[in-house]
Amino acid sequence: MSIDTLATDQTTHLPVASAPVPAALVAERVSAWFGDHQVLSEVDLVMAAGKVTALIGPSGCGKSTFLRILNRMHELVPGASLAGQVLLDGQDIYDPALRPIESRRRIGMVFQKANPFPTMSIYDNVLSGLALTGRKGRRATSEHDELVERSLRRAGLWDEVKTRLGTPGASLSGGQQQRLCIARALAVQPDVLLMDEPCSALDPTSTRRVEETIREVAGEVTVVIVTHNMQQAHRVSDHCAFFLAAEGQPGHIVEQGPTEAIFERPQDQRTNDYVNGRFG
Repeated sequence: MSIDTLATDQTTHLPVASAPVPAALVAERVSAWFGDHQVLSEVDLVMAAGKVTALIGPSGCGKSTFLRILNRMHELVPGASLAGQVLLDGQDIYDPALRPIESRRRIGMVFQKANPFPTMSIYDNVLSGLALTGRKGRRATSEHDELVERSLRRAGLWDEVKTRLGTPGASLSGGQQQRLCIARALAVQPDVLLMDEPCSALDPTSTRRVEETIREVAGEVTVVIVTHNMQQAHRVSDHCAFFLAAEGQPGHIVEQGPTEAIFERPQDQRTNDYVNGRFG
C-alpha cells in the first residue's frame, strides 16, 4: 500500500518520509452486465505499477464501466453484475472478506465533471476524503496542514491557492476545481488513481496543467485514464488499451501495448483507423 514509511536521514538522524510505493492493478477475464445486457467481455489488462495506462475507444465500448469496476463502483448500480477478477498487488479487490471502502481508499477516482464540495473550504475539501474513507483525526493539526500542502502541491495547485485556503472550493475556476479533486483523491494516499475523462470540460491551459499533474504523480501512483483525446493519450500515457464494441456485441480490448507502439505501429487495422481519426 502506498502509505508513507519512515526512513532515517543520515545527516540529522531524524525520521523522514520515504516515497510511496505504487501497486500494480490486473484485470483477469473481466466481463460485465447491466441486467441481461452484457457490456464487457473477458477483458484482460495489466496496469503496471507507477505507470499511466490510457483506455481509448469510441463511446459505448465499455471504458467507463471498466474503470468503475476497478474500484467497486459498478456493483452500486442496481442490476449490475460482473465476472472475473481485479487484483491489486495480487489480492482480489472483490474478495468477500475485503470491505468495499478499503478498495475504494486504495483505488481513488477523479470524475469527468469536477465535484468539490461547494460549501467546504479548499482546505477542508482536501481533507474530506479522510472521513469518506473512514480515517478519522482532529482538524487543524500540523499533520493535516502538511497533508493539505503536499496534496495541493502534487496536484499543481498550491501556489495558486495557498493564500486563500479558507475560501470555498466552488470559488475556483473549472480547471482549478478539477485539480482540487485530484488533490482530494491524493490526500488519502491511494495506490491507484482512476481518471474518467478528467479534461473533457476544461480549456487548453487547464488541460495542460492536469496533464502535467498526471505525469508528476506517475511513478508514485498507478494512473488509469479514460480519454477520447488521442493527443492526450499519446502525451500522458505509457501503455494504451483500445476498446471496441461491434454492433450488438459487448466491448472488448482489440489491442493493447506501449503507447508509442499503439500509435506508431498498431497491429490491428481497426486500431490504426481509430488513432488516426478515421472513426469514433
